[in-house]
Amino acid sequence: MIENIKKLIDEGKYNELKKEIIELEEADIAEILEELDQKNIMKIFRLLPKDIAAEVFSELEIEYQQIIINSLTEKEAASIIDEMAADDATDLIDEMPSNVVKRILAKTTAETRKDINHLLQYPDDSAGSIMTVEFLDIKEEFSVSMAIDKIRKEGEDKETLDFCYVLDKERKLLGHVALKELILSAPDKKIKDIMEDNPMMVKTTDDQEEVAAMFQKYDMTVMPVVDSEERLVGIITIDDIMDIVEEETTEDIEKMAAIIPSEKPYLQTSLFNICKSRMPWLLFLMISATFTSRIIESYEASLASYAVLTLFIPMVMGTGGNAGGQSSVTIIRALSLDEVNFSDTLKVFFKELLVGISCGLVLAICNFGKLLIVDKVSVTVAFIVCLALLITVIFAKIIGAILPILADKIHLDPAVMANPIISTIVDALSLIIYFQVASHILGI
Repeated sequence: MIENIKKLIDEGKYNELKKEIIELEEADIAEILEELDQKNIMKIFRLLPKDIAAEVFSELEIEYQQIIINSLTEKEAASIIDEMAADDATDLIDEMPSNVVKRILAKTTAETRKDINHLLQYPDDSAGSIMTVEFLDIKEEFSVSMAIDKIRKEGEDKETLDFCYVLDKERKLLGHVALKELILSAPDKKIKDIMEDNPMMVKTTDDQEEVAAMFQKYDMTVMPVVDSEERLVGIITIDDIMDIVEEETTEDIEKMAAIIPSEKPYLQTSLFNICKSRMPWLLFLMISATFTSRIIESYEASLASYAVLTLFIPMVMGTGGNAGGQSSVTIIRALSLDEVNFSDTLKVFFKELLVGISCGLVLAICNFGKLLIVDKVSVTVAFIVCLALLITVIFAKIIGAILPILADKIHLDPAVMANPIISTIVDALSLIIYFQVASHILGI
């Protein structure tokens, strides 16, 4: 497809190109644009009808949106923004230089400016910042036929028609009516007789991650957003939540890898910013890892008299770090899905204790055979290594599970307590366990 598009551009067959492009889905057109250079992006974008152009524009990554905006006149840019959903337009405006924003907003309609300014006042990552103000509201005294007439008149510019929201005179949310219910009800039936009371709703100040969890828990496609006085001010749709889930998941993955989260895609992030996001944690982990060398140094005399023990230090440390990492990732995920909370700490402790004992015994038994048959060490050395391994795995499993729960309790992101941190702690602990076991058994 992309090769054919490039060929039509090179041959100047713009009529044929337009016919082919407008037959595609908006998301597919956006994908094609992102594979072209700036000059060809604008050639295709200017061929699109205004309504399709706005939809395609909303599907593009922010850097491509900025390329297009910077290539359009202020009037053309304002026209695109007028056609966009208010929440998408706000996201774009938020990324643009203030002097450019002022010039473009001056060309938009008063209604667009009002909607964008309304959304810009809410804190980042709040429900208010991701909602759209383009929803359909009706009165409870409306008949079904009146509600359907309003949908026909105003529905084209709304974000979704899945639900109509029933408001009182003060715009407080009373309930909602599904479009399916309207279509199937008698025309003269009153809205108050068919509406659902006490609908699920969120406040403008609620955290977007909590809102995403509600969408998943209650299997919703759209959520009303109210202010402190329960007046309906907007709605959040499932497409916005999918973006939030992707964003939050990426952020958690980066934190679990000891990287400061970045808002830009990898290829658009500068070398300096990549290094800046990784260096603080690398420095912290490097400094904290010096504790392991101090522990080895304190047992130097013991190691000198039983040098064979040094051969198995990496294995014990590595296995402990891996065991702790498994538990931490499992619990971090459970916390994010609300499957576990602080009140479950004891349950988690005993469960991971049993898991640690089970896994540790299997690993110790297998390793004992390997040490005797392959490494040909004495039974005493094999017993020391395997006992230390068992104890290390047990402690690693418990630490890996409990630390994320404690972090969550004190309002730290549990993802911070992932592999790098857990591994550093378990490395130091595994050395202490290893040398203490050796000292007690060998008497050194």
